Formats: sequence, structure tokens, C-alpha cells
Amino acid sequence: MNSDAILIMGSNMAENHPVGFQWVIEARERGAKVIHVDPRFSRTSAMADIWAPLRAGSDILFLGGLIHYVLENEKDFREYVIHYTNASIILPEEFKDTEDLGGVFSGWDANNRRYDASTWLYGACVQGGQVAPQSAGPHSGHCKDGTGAAADLGDCECDPTLSHPRCVYQVLKRHYARYTPELVERFCGVPRERFLKIAETFCSASGPEKTGAICYALGWTQQSKGPQIIRAAAILQLLLGNIGRPGGGILALRGHASIQGSTDIPTLYDILPGYLPMPNLGLDSHNLADYVAAHRDPTGWWWNFDKYMVSLLKAYYGEGAKKENDWGFNWLPRVTGDHSHQGYFLEMMDGKVEGLFVMGQNPAVAGPNSRLERKALSKLKWLVVRDLVELETASFWYDSPEVERGELRPEEIATEVYLLPAAGHAEKDGCFTNTQRLLQWHQKAVDPPGDARNETWFMYHLGRRLKEKAKQDPRPRNAGLRALTWDYSLEGTMQEPKVEEVLEEINGYQVTDHTLVSGFNELKADGSTACGCWIYSGVYPRPGENRANQRNSQDLWGHGWGFAWPSDRRILYNRASARPDGRPWSERKKLVWWDEQNKEWTGLDVPDFTRTKAPNYQPPKHAQGDEALAGDKPFILHPDGTGWIFAPKGLADGPLPTHYEGLEAPVSNPLYPDHQSNPAAMRDERPENRYASSPDDRFPYVMSTYRLTEHHTSGAMSRMLPHLAELQPEFFCEISPELASERGIENGGWVTLMTPRGIVEARALVTRRMRPLLINGKMVHQVGVPYHWGYRGLVKGDSANDLVAISEEPNVRIMEAKGILCDVSPGRRARGKAALDQLNAHLGRK
Repeated sequence: MNSDAILIMGSNMAENHPVGFQWVIEARERGAKVIHVDPRFSRTSAMADIWAPLRAGSDILFLGGLIHYVLENEKDFREYVIHYTNASIILPEEFKDTEDLGGVFSGWDANNRRYDASTWLYGACVQGGQVAPQSAGPHSGHCKDGTGAAADLGDCECDPTLSHPRCVYQVLKRHYARYTPELVERFCGVPRERFLKIAETFCSASGPEKTGAICYALGWTQQSKGPQIIRAAAILQLLLGNIGRPGGGILALRGHASIQGSTDIPTLYDILPGYLPMPNLGLDSHNLADYVAAHRDPTGWWWNFDKYMVSLLKAYYGEGAKKENDWGFNWLPRVTGDHSHQGYFLEMMDGKVEGLFVMGQNPAVAGPNSRLERKALSKLKWLVVRDLVELETASFWYDSPEVERGELRPEEIATEVYLLPAAGHAEKDGCFTNTQRLLQWHQKAVDPPGDARNETWFMYHLGRRLKEKAKQDPRPRNAGLRALTWDYSLEGTMQEPKVEEVLEEINGYQVTDHTLVSGFNELKADGSTACGCWIYSGVYPRPGENRANQRNSQDLWGHGWGFAWPSDRRILYNRASARPDGRPWSERKKLVWWDEQNKEWTGLDVPDFTRTKAPNYQPPKHAQGDEALAGDKPFILHPDGTGWIFAPKGLADGPLPTHYEGLEAPVSNPLYPDHQSNPAAMRDERPENRYASSPDDRFPYVMSTYRLTEHHTSGAMSRMLPHLAELQPEFFCEISPELASERGIENGGWVTLMTPRGIVEARALVTRRMRPLLINGKMVHQVGVPYHWGYRGLVKGDSANDLVAISEEPNVRIMEAKGILCDVSPGRRARGKAALDQLNAHLGRK
């Protein structure tokens, strides 16, 4: 509510994040301008001051147009940009941009479809500019620097005038020179006048007195270049001086109450708690010293990498973790391949996976190409499903479209399915971590019914039984399991682990006497401290003081209500809210500032900076860690302390966002004809996972999936409940009146949707919320499809995810569900095996 302008893209925030959207409305009532850019006119659009329709998949063109507008009209917050970003860094002559190489950056290996990013490093760095080998192994991009390469980026050659032709600012200007309002109109479908109005409105929220915020959700992330879209937003915000300041920033609107928590303390295959990368077989896994050397930055806060890693190993293995055995480092599993959701389902389809636990997921209808995923489940030896009801993933073997069509025969499926009843969130203690990094504790209201148990109970008792088995098996392979600390107190008739003890372990403690640490500054690399997640350290600093359970908000920023990691800092990098000399940029936008009298940083938030480091501090020669960052370098997790307009490391597909079309698109790439889609993206194409051409007359329309307020993800928690199911009783798709007229479709009537992967039927919602767009002289129709339905429950319907391809964006390995190609025709799909015949006929296959 401190924003002067709010840009919402890739999100229907009003309907899908209504609690957060209340603050957007409050900001609007205080005078902020709300802008919504989205293919579909939604309730968010209705509450915005400006709405613009957008062709799905053209987000980087639009954001690049805004960056172009800033640079061409000198709208950047120049003092912020010079001091707080890497705009002045001079890049090496070896670096070549996509504008130089026709769509790829220097270092592109076409045979292996990956980059050697060594030419992206800053030029003329001291100490020789050494860089550890960049990980060639699969990763999800969520670890501390994406690909995990540690590089010396300090003390590089700069040009504070921003005029040197190879400085980042000038490279950026050339890179986006073609992203003009005319290009945006032609290929995004946004009228030039409306684009310029948006550009002027948002870019005016900049400077000492004003700030603007950007909000996004899965509309950005579920694309084959999703992280680069978010990077484009970050570049825009850095140019405008909107990072680390009140009312600024980029807010990722997560799809669940604790999705942030599930990446902080991860359910991802390649990271450990606190965004520490999982060791990768053959690259950094030989010993702890090699691993630390590969990931520790010589300057900046990640110099403390070894403290956080050793403390985590001590939390895992307790007395078994000793200096002599590398603190148990070799007991950790190694990343040996693509173990992402997409990767392991493809391996499952090939018979390479024996068993699967499914908890809080429903891949049979929620996964990409769910038709393939249901078939893959039939190749397992065993499957454990823990949920509130028997959902589609548990019943695939006898009740699925594949069984109906004869593709799967129950008597031939060897998968042994175990369905275990789970507890709901009101039936357990614990905490959520929401999208603003806020840990909030919740108490159990009632015990779960019957045999239902919560996740903590299940994992604890499963681990206890496995440890008992390991005691009887002295083989070295079980040493880590035998050493694993697993000594939580049990309480109640159900013998549930005391969850606050888990949070205490996550907080961290002194090993000698189990005294809780007050924060991550107390963690050490000598084995004297244990900590389950360093960024959460401080949430439980003293016995009985569960800060996640605090409910006494003291100020506008919410201090006293829950705990925001790290150290209850409500705005990350808030040193940037003050001028280089430490004074607030303005009285209106003050947050933290330097107290000259007391020689410390103070203010309205916990400073995200070393409290006693003066603004004029200059590091001595050969300084390391935080001491190597000057007093005017706010971005302490970067080794140079600046916000990265140009990313010299950490991304698999380029240091600057550039426009590529989706893996399926209705038009050719207007900028790079030789590189239609992201060259580093993984299509995972195979007979069960086919793609359309780009463009493709068989599939002329653009389809995006989205979510509804009335249903929750796969619908497993809403389609089964009468009072929720009746609110959205049928699977439907939204189409424009023009498309309905073109295909002879009636509002409320049945339609059949097809992609090369599958065929589904839905009710037609003919609405002006969907607008045809004129793209490069061609009328492009877009189709909106909610993805909550499946073939079980009180309200049933086909799964929209049957239509989506399994694909992997190269940084985070997410699928592309926004902007794929489809066909829409009137009438219901065929039944049984005839549905496959109908799809094959459309594909031109026998």
C-alpha cells in the first residue's frame, strides 16, 4: 500500500490472491495507479486503472518495451543505478549479445544445447577473474546462484558516466533498441497508445519520492523462458530504483499458503534448506572442501556458505558428524540426473522408477501431459498416496480415461497402490511461510479422524522404522541413516512429534548445551553449531519464544506478527532505501538510514545490512566476505554487492532476457528467425509428448491454463466438498464471441479442445473477457482453460493438463502451460477408443 503504481502481469491477483489484493486496493485508494496486463479481462482487470490485453507468450517483448522506454526517455533513477547496480561494469570484449549473434549469446554450444558462460563474467577483475567450472548437471535453478558457479566478481573496471560502449548500461540499451512501442503493438497486440500510457504511468513511479511494485504469478513462471521474464521485471525495477524501497519490489504470488516454505525448506530435488545446492555427482561431490570451494563466493554474504552447510550437517547427523568424516558430507545423496517432476515421470514411463510417494499432489490430473503421467504410474512397482480422499492418482489403475479407452487394463497393471488417510491443515500444528517470507504458526483445532495422520507423524514414524532396520544392517550404505538425529518428543494418544521442537532445530542451537542461537550470525563452520535452515535462524531464539506465533503487530510493516526471514527483515536489500551517504532518499520513502550519532543503521525495518558498517566504508585490499563490500553496496548476497541488471552467472539461458516465442506459437519470432524458441529449453519430445508446429494450421488458437477462486489446484480439496463443488460445477473454457462465431459455438454448449497431446471436452463460456488480437496482420484468438477438474468427485470433468506438454525451462525445469497451441470445435469429444481415433485423425495419423 506504499506503492505509487502497481503493475500486475501473469496473475489474476484479485481472484487468486484476494488477501494480498486488499493492499493493492488500499494503495489505489491512496492514489496509486493499478495496471493489469493479461490476455484475459478478469476481476483484477475490473479493479485496475488500466488494462491491456496481451498475447500469451509475449511478456518479454512487453517488458523489453518498458525497458526501452526507460532508456530512450532517460527515465532511469540515475543515482540509484550508478551506485546500486552493475550498470557501470565494463564487459569483456569476448562477450557477444543476441543482437550480435542472431539470437544467442556468446558461449552457445549448439550440439549440446547449453552455454559456456565464461564470457559473461565481468572483464578486468582482480585476482585473475577466476571462476569455478559451471555445473553441467541438471538443476532446478533455486539454489543460491542457479547453476552454482562461484566467481570472483569484485573490483572490476567501471565507467560511472555509463557512456563506455561495453558497459552494462550501453549493452542493455543496444539489446532492447528494437523493443519499440510499434513492435509491442505488432506482436503483443497492445495498442501503441495504451502501451505508452502504461509506460508513462509505471515509469513515473520512480525517483526519491515515488516507487512502483510488480506482482506476478504462474502466468510468468509456467513458460519456457519464465525466469527470464522475471529477470526483465527485475531489470526494469533496478533502472527505476524500485528494489529495496517501500512500495517497490517484485512480488511472487505463490499458489499455496506455504509454497515459499516448500522452497525454503525444500521439496525440490537439487537444493538443501536455505538454498544450499545439493552436491552434484562428479562435479562438486568428492569432499566437503571441493563442494564449498565450488559454491562459496570470496566476497559478499555467501562467504559464510561453509558455516551454514556444516551447521546443517550437524543438525542432520548430530554426534555422527565429525571433522574427520567431513561432518557427514558423504552421507548426503548426489544429484545424478534430471530428478525434477518432469524428468522422473519420463523415466517412470520408461520403467526406470520402481516406487513413488505422493503427498499433497495429484499428478494424474495436475501434472503436465497428465495422460502420459497416468500411464507412467502404471509402470511402477508400488505407489503410496497420502491424501484426504481417494483422488485420481490413487484410482488411475481402475478408473481413468486410459482404462475407458482400453489403453490401460487393470488386470495388467502391476502397480501396488497404498492409499493412506492424511490429516487436514486444521488437524495439525505447524507453520506456513507465505509469499512475503513470513512464517506464521497455526494450532491444531481438532484431532484427525480414524486412522488419518499428519505429515509430521508419518515422516517421523517412517524414519523411526527405517532407522530400526538400519541398526540391524551394518552395511556402510546405512551409516548416514543410523547417524541421523531423530529424537523428537512424542505427545498425545497418537504419539505425534512435538512440532515446536522441529522448529527449534530449524532455528539452530549450540551443540555443547543445546542453547538456541539468536540468529544466523552465531553459526560456525567448526561443528559447534547445528541449524536446520540458516535463513530461518532467529525464529525461535529462546525457549518458549516462537516468533512465528507472535500476533502483536507493532507498526505499519507488521513487526511483531510472525517472523519474516532473514532476521525479521520485511524488505530485502533495504539498505537501498537510503542514499549512498546513508540519508533517506526522501522523508516520504524513508525506511532505514544511517544514524551518525550512534554509528549504526536504524529505521522502520530491521536493516538488511551489517548494522555498524558506515556508508563511507571502503574495504581493505584482499578483504573477504561481507568485509569486502563497501558501505554503499546494498545487495549483500551478490559478490559485488550490486543489483544485477546483467547477470554474469547463475542462469542457463543468458545474462539478459531476450524474446523467444513459446515452444508452440502462432507466429514466428520477430527478432530472431533462426531461434524461434528458447534454445536452451528442453522439449522432451517423444511419441507420447508431441508438439505442434509454430505456427500450425491444425492448431490455430492460443491456449493458457489458469486457476479459479472456487477450486484449489487439482480440485482434490474442493471438487469433493458439496459447498465448494456447487460454486463451479463444470469444466469450461473461455472464448471470445468472434471465435465462437467463427467455429459455430454456442454459449453454454459443448466444445472439444485438442492439442497434439490429448483431447478433452468442456462447456463453452463465450465472453468479451477474451479478446481477439491483431498480431502481425493476423487475427489471433486465445482460449482460457481452468485446470481444476478430474474424473472423480462430486463434480467431474476432463483434465486441462491432458493438453499440456511435458517440457522443461532450463533454469527451474517448469513446464510451459501458458501460450500453447490448440484447436477448438463445437460438440462433445468421442467416447472410449473413438476419442483417440478422433485425435489421431486431427493429427493426420492413422
